[in-house]
Amino acid sequence: MTEADLISGGYAGLFLTAFLAATLLPLSSEAVLVALGNADGFDVTLLFALATVGNTLGAVVNWALGRFCLHWAGRRWFPFSAEQLSRAGDRFGKYGVWSLLLAWVPIVGDPLTFAAGVLRVPFLPFVILVGIGKAARYAVVLAVAWGILGS
Repeated sequence: MTEADLISGGYAGLFLTAFLAATLLPLSSEAVLVALGNADGFDVTLLFALATVGNTLGAVVNWALGRFCLHWAGRRWFPFSAEQLSRAGDRFGKYGVWSLLLAWVPIVGDPLTFAAGVLRVPFLPFVILVGIGKAARYAVVLAVAWGILGS
């Protein structure tokens, strides 16, 4: 499935892209969001909501993996290396649950949400903080795409 396929999928394609981008697949939900936001016939508020919810739910998958699947760590197919887990644990040690506001950051965000599961961060604070961070990122992406911040 290509990015063009996901864009042609409209709302469902954006949701799926945002969800998968928060897990392990190298997808750009931002590119799909911008493409659909600039296309005719799409409600930008709904696009924003779907991207945020999809990406947050993808992070929940990482949290659940950390919470329930750590005993498989070190296996070849396991999604995170020992180094990534160590870095994420260090960030948690330094900044606590507030670091989840940065769960959208490429490379470190996915291991961070996994570490939250390993460290048994309660689900509700996890979802709230991750959702806030991801919503802020998508709001900035849309604002930049429309030239609101650059003008």
